[in-house]
Amino acid sequence: MESLDFQIMIGLFSLFYTVVEITAIFAAISAIRHTRTPQGAIAWAISLVTFPLVTLPLFWVFGRSKFHGYIDAMRSGEERFKELIGDKRPVFTVSANNPDNQSKVPHRTFETLSETPFLGGNDLQLLINGKATFDAIFKAIAKAERYLLVQFFIVHDDDLGQRLKNLLITKAKEGIRIHFLYDEVGCHATPAAYWQEMRDEGIQAQPFHTTRGRGNRFQLNFRNHRKIVVIDGYTAFVGGHNVGNEYLGITDRFTDWRDTHLHITGPAVVGIRTSFAKDWYWATRKLYELDTSVPMPAGDAQVMAFASGPADELESCSLMFIRAINTAQKRFWIASPYFVPDSPVRKALQLAAMRGVDVRIMLPRNPDHLLVYLAGFACLNELKLHGIRIYRYNEGFLHQKVFLADDQLAGVGTANLDNRSFRLNFEITMLVDNQPFCTEIERMFLDDFTNCIETDINEFNRKNVVYQTGIQLARLLSPIL
Repeated sequence: MESLDFQIMIGLFSLFYTVVEITAIFAAISAIRHTRTPQGAIAWAISLVTFPLVTLPLFWVFGRSKFHGYIDAMRSGEERFKELIGDKRPVFTVSANNPDNQSKVPHRTFETLSETPFLGGNDLQLLINGKATFDAIFKAIAKAERYLLVQFFIVHDDDLGQRLKNLLITKAKEGIRIHFLYDEVGCHATPAAYWQEMRDEGIQAQPFHTTRGRGNRFQLNFRNHRKIVVIDGYTAFVGGHNVGNEYLGITDRFTDWRDTHLHITGPAVVGIRTSFAKDWYWATRKLYELDTSVPMPAGDAQVMAFASGPADELESCSLMFIRAINTAQKRFWIASPYFVPDSPVRKALQLAAMRGVDVRIMLPRNPDHLLVYLAGFACLNELKLHGIRIYRYNEGFLHQKVFLADDQLAGVGTANLDNRSFRLNFEITMLVDNQPFCTEIERMFLDDFTNCIETDINEFNRKNVVYQTGIQLARLLSPIL
């Protein structure tokens, strides 16, 4: 009897393994057809066929490089918008209100990539670190008279999270319409009661739903990393800060937290509203009361809201960085908490250094994510040019995502210099064509450099063998970091 039971178990396992193997073969075919690089396609295909029990679940979670269904949903949303208002204008486009002047910034390239124009007439305020950022955000929210759009990757149920929630509830009781979009992966530790308390007060709080859509069900690797606050449609905030005490520098892990946000008032807020509207429609399949007005000019800066993500036809975030680097003739300075760029971005940095550009890369000295930190050493080693200057920020954790190309183009936003931001995350970067603002960014960088230890690309070679082995193992995981 026991022998019969054992044979049945063996038979069931054989059947199960056969089904898994067949499924893995189909997955391997999909990997060969869709994986971005030949090396990645070969690695997935061999692993899926050879070790299907282990590799198949990993492929379901990490294997896709494109986010399915988002573009189709946007087309559906645009048609629905036309039905509602009887207007032939596309909901997610806007015409530029200024001609392309004599600026050295290649507007057309960025505009073609993002399908969004540079818009003139904007006022900008650079917000350095958490206190300045959230003081400004809370002050602006308190003045809201019509509606609020709020989007964050991480929201903690701590002191700062409670302050935000209570302020939004107060505004909701005043009759202000509020839409709050959050990433369910980034907010996995936030209790459901936090969101329900807001919903009970009439706030429309929704997760982004990265697992919605054909082929996305198991793809926890995609994230909505955008941080956006829009007040009444004419003023907005974008940058590196999430909602949590650590972003105020209140943290047990680090002595401080260095981050940067941008306050924009003027026509460029249309692009931010557009990004939010797309994400909201994906999450809910509903169109809220859309604001189609263009804000009045408030300053003289030309600004573009460059939204990018895994649903883009091209790798728009990576191409944006490459074009910005190629634009630089005198300097390209960048600060990023993570440095795991792909080969084209590394080559763009090398070429910039070769033509005499002052290339400086500012990174954290202490990590918050060990694997990404380790992989960064290998990427720095691959630059192989001593003309590229590397700085390690030494006063807490560096989390800002900022770059400066010459004296004309600056970027402030949510995108890191890594594969995740290039291909897996939904991001937004404010591109600014304005010399006075670039001068502000320059001063900020110079202040930050005084809090750095300058090192070089040979950090990898100074590590011991065990450390180097860990770095190379982490480098193998760079496509999903």
